[in-house]
Amino acid sequence: MDHDDLSFDDIDELISPRAEETDFDRVVDTALSRRGFLGGVMTFGLSTFLVGTTALTRDALAEGQSDRFGFAAVPANTSDTITLPAGFEWEQVVAWGDPLVSDAPAFNEATRGTADGQAKAFGDNNDGMSIFTKDCRTVLAVNNEYTNRKIMWGNNADGKPASDDEIAKGMMAHGVSVFEVVRDDAGKWYVVKESDLNRRITPQTDMDITGPAAGDDLMKTAADPTGTTTKGTWNNCGNGETPWGTYLTCEENFNGYFSTVDETHEVSAELKRYGVSPKDWGYGWAKIDDRFDVAQNPNEPNRAGYVVEIDPFDPTTTPKKRTALGRFKHENAAVVLAPSGHAVVYLGDDERGEFLYKFISHATYSATGDNADILENGDLYVAKFHDDMRGEWLALTPDTTGMSDAEIRIHTRQAASKVRATTMDRPEWVAVNPTKAEAYVALTNNKNRGKKPNAGGDDTSANGPNPRDKNHYGQIARWMPDNENHAASGFTWNLFALAGNPEVHDDAYAGSENINAGNMFNSPDGMAFDSSGLLWIQTDGKYSNEGDFEGMGNNQMLAGDTVTGEIRRFLVGPNECEVTGLCWSDDRRTMFVGIQHPGERGNSHFPGGGTSVPRSGVFAIRRTDGGLIG
Repeated sequence: MDHDDLSFDDIDELISPRAEETDFDRVVDTALSRRGFLGGVMTFGLSTFLVGTTALTRDALAEGQSDRFGFAAVPANTSDTITLPAGFEWEQVVAWGDPLVSDAPAFNEATRGTADGQAKAFGDNNDGMSIFTKDCRTVLAVNNEYTNRKIMWGNNADGKPASDDEIAKGMMAHGVSVFEVVRDDAGKWYVVKESDLNRRITPQTDMDITGPAAGDDLMKTAADPTGTTTKGTWNNCGNGETPWGTYLTCEENFNGYFSTVDETHEVSAELKRYGVSPKDWGYGWAKIDDRFDVAQNPNEPNRAGYVVEIDPFDPTTTPKKRTALGRFKHENAAVVLAPSGHAVVYLGDDERGEFLYKFISHATYSATGDNADILENGDLYVAKFHDDMRGEWLALTPDTTGMSDAEIRIHTRQAASKVRATTMDRPEWVAVNPTKAEAYVALTNNKNRGKKPNAGGDDTSANGPNPRDKNHYGQIARWMPDNENHAASGFTWNLFALAGNPEVHDDAYAGSENINAGNMFNSPDGMAFDSSGLLWIQTDGKYSNEGDFEGMGNNQMLAGDTVTGEIRRFLVGPNECEVTGLCWSDDRRTMFVGIQHPGERGNSHFPGGGTSVPRSGVFAIRRTDGGLIG
């Protein structure tokens, strides 16, 4: 397979191959019989394990007994467009390559633009995003995770960069796009190209390194002998926003951009745990910037993999890498205030068999004070789930890990392994319910569950919140902190949903009782609560619509009632896309949704149609009657 066609998950498997531990059938038999709890999970006989206080059956949910949603379910399909319920409409706000400033050129389908033009335009493959309103001005901050290389360089016959400028163009398509938007009298949203708030934050933007890892020897390079400043952010996946009005962008698969000319170069075991390799996986950044040559700059990867804090209303401020929140393949950062005023941040590490984390700030939030450095320092924890439906947050400290504070923040995966945290099925987004003290995590899938250890050698046998071996459907777990306090060290947990296909399977892979033919999905990924407490679920899974995934259609967005357990499909995306990123306008009359990588395998021309180049983008969804949405 061409390296350019590999996903970041494929790259991880090639860099850290692990021998299969057990035969699949034997693992399943063991999981079904080894304890009554798990047997109950796999057969759905344990009523307290799965959410649903009204005990609705699969048939009842298929009929839609609850109508809290305010829309009729959308059928699964494979149409190359956005499909919505009757009474809703969508429009494009911005797409890859659209200029964000008035002196930038329009997107050129023939050339796909230049590095200079891309640095002034909306980036590629948008993911997490937030909306901010202040002094009657509205700003969108949107992550641009990575590039579809064969589309980015599709102007060349081989789909590869033909010059250093084309490599730089791909680089400039990464990062974050921050821009002002306004709504005209007809209700249409558009970018204010003349706004002084608009900016691109790219892999070349100056950054401050803050927190326990700042200044450590592992952070020092020839270009930065102090270990306190760096350039850039990339592979920005999920996001978060703080009560004090800043944007959090999360660096995920940062490893795939480092390489060196000598592919036999041996990287350290610490870097290998994070998937750093000497091999060039198609981006070519080391060819134009020595920072990404892992042989010349072996500490440079230690300066990536963090949560970055950005002030969306002050383009003069320097983004800050918050090392206190740990280094791993960050998905999103879900922020909630504890009763004490301490900031609590939930964080997932999106790789097979990695972990779920929590950060609690040392400083407390003040509605009238200076909150600029609340995320500078705090305590970091990792989750341990027990089979009795209880769990605890294990502190990552020098005493518990034998590592320094800086090492814990730089080699966070190794620290979590030392305390024997629960290995998870690729923890994606965490969402905190605004109406009650509970949080949810999307565990998207894990084909290696029960088959192979994680990259650190930790056991990945089926466990409580990850009960199925060879899990290619995923599940959503939730936990309720003790005393309704997100800063508490203990919690109770259960599952909101086990995704599956009840039309194909009649066992654990059929999914939980709230999954039926009318709402089935795979690989839950993005999640967000609206103001009423509905949980919106976005998917990034298999869209073959055949075999185990027959009847699921394209990737989609659903809404879940966390009280009844009902899940209803709201949106189906275009061909070969991921549905990701979600926020609402201040008046709750517009929902902004992201569509990423349409046509990643050449079978979409969304949103332009015809023979146009497929482009990721942000889309505004409204009720046709102008009513509230979310």
